[in-house]
Amino acid sequence: MRIIAGTKRGLKLFSPETQESRPITDRVKESLFSVLYKYDLPAGAVVGDLFSGVGSLGLEALSRGAEFVTFVERDPETAGILEKNIAKADFAERSKVVRSDAFLLALPGDSNSGRYNLVFIDPPYAATREVGEGSALSGLLEVLGGQVASGCIVTVRTHARMVLADEYGRFEVVDRRRWGSMVVAILRSGDE
Repeated sequence: MRIIAGTKRGLKLFSPETQESRPITDRVKESLFSVLYKYDLPAGAVVGDLFSGVGSLGLEALSRGAEFVTFVERDPETAGILEKNIAKADFAERSKVVRSDAFLLALPGDSNSGRYNLVFIDPPYAATREVGEGSALSGLLEVLGGQVASGCIVTVRTHARMVLADEYGRFEVVDRRRWGSMVVAILRSGDE
């Protein structure tokens, strides 16, 4: 795993030794960021990277000009690797790691609350077997609706078998992309 573009292009990231993670491939990551460029992101954005793992998406966003990234990762070992990757990329002053379950917290209430322009949601596939009303994902998006700026772009990665609803509270699906066995839905927040 590596950062593929921007100021830290080519920087190799530390990865966990277990096979439990689902790292995003360089090809898919490049395709996703190409879609985000249509929304003038991530340059200057305040970003939330939920279920961040070792930080591949958030670090890519920082390399490509994001202003700040809040990483939320529950697993202590993975969060430790994430912190090493942040230090290796020299992004400590432009990021924060929150060790918590994103389903319980979404994004922390701090000076960035209400300013997030871009949020990556990449939970374990098992956690998104249900995506309808009353699901953990639906609850997360409901909480997130009060934490982001109007027009915020949210990407949600799920298994291709899962089809997100067209709307979740403030969020409306504006694009869907499929790469192999995964789908990334792109949602945009409306006004509060």
